[in-house]
Amino acid sequence: MSDTAKTGPVPRRKGLTRRQKRRVSRGVQYVVFVAAVIAFAVSADWARLKNQFAQADIAQEMFPDVITLALKNTVLYTVTGFAVGLALGMVIALMRLSSVGPYRWLAGIYIEIFRGLPALLIFIFIGVAIPLAFPGTEIVGGTYGKVALALGLVAAAYMAETIRAGIQAVPKGQMEAARSLGFSPARAMVSIVIPQAFRIILPPLTNELVLLFKDSSLVLFLGVTLEERELSKYGRDLASTTANSTPILVAGLCYLLVTIPLGFVVRRMEAKAQEAVR
Repeated sequence: MSDTAKTGPVPRRKGLTRRQKRRVSRGVQYVVFVAAVIAFAVSADWARLKNQFAQADIAQEMFPDVITLALKNTVLYTVTGFAVGLALGMVIALMRLSSVGPYRWLAGIYIEIFRGLPALLIFIFIGVAIPLAFPGTEIVGGTYGKVALALGLVAAAYMAETIRAGIQAVPKGQMEAARSLGFSPARAMVSIVIPQAFRIILPPLTNELVLLFKDSSLVLFLGVTLEERELSKYGRDLASTTANSTPILVAGLCYLLVTIPLGFVVRRMEAKAQEAVR
């Protein structure tokens, strides 16, 4: 007699399978999410929100200055700060990889300090401490130069580590092949290694650009003129003048006009990088 006949039929498992449990869990999460959205929509006082944040006449008065002045200044601050940060970050990254001990130590100290300090303190240092320490000293470019320097100092600490990681991600055989062709170490680094590293680190550098775009709102601590205002300062000033928050909402939407396309570009670059690896 077979073992099956002796023991009888194998009992079926009771309960849900793992796939069914996942489906149920996902369904419950959707239901909870929809319920939360409905509860928020029903309980919110949309009339008061519209009155405080969505006054069409106030929003119309902001144009075209919100674009031609505030957004333009924000983009200019961001681009110049990014350029300074990228150049300084490259130098610090190479110092970090240097075989000379003092270079590595100085680069490490810089990275730890400027990554640990809030960006607000850097702006205050540039706008207050430097004029006090060096009376009569003027930073080239005025307010634009101060913002570029402050944003660049903050960004360089993060970019240096990103660039260093990208350089180290390039196979060592690339440097060895370049040296075998007669390239000097410096020329091989500039012509062979760094271009390949930038292909790797382009997405995180674009993310850093998005962060700098938002950090440019700290320019108000430098004391700007009406013509030097960026989006946040421009929105806050009009909100105070009109006793309404619509300008702040419009300024926030202008931020999204830049950050959302940049986020899309980052995702596309990451997807292409993954396809290249495959």
